Amino acid sequence: MISAKQIKAARVFLEWEQRDLAERSGLSLPTIQRMEKHGVERSSAANAMKVQTALEAAGVEFIAENGGGAGVRLRKPQA
Repeated sequence: MISAKQIKAARVFLEWEQRDLAERSGLSLPTIQRMEKHGVERSSAANAMKVQTALEAAGVEFIAENGGGAGVRLRKPQA
């Protein structure tokens, strides 16, 4: 599952405000704020998946914990 820090980092890469993510994920702004403040563990798995799906659709790739720490990057544009 993605982390609150990964969500914030992804938004920075995309230059999105929390409101943008709320609109694109179909969730409320307070839900996004709560997920970023308290972590996705306190939200439903369905809501976490909606956020992840919206960010991935915009070009974000989530990097799993692999000994170097979990992370976020933007997909390379298709040629």
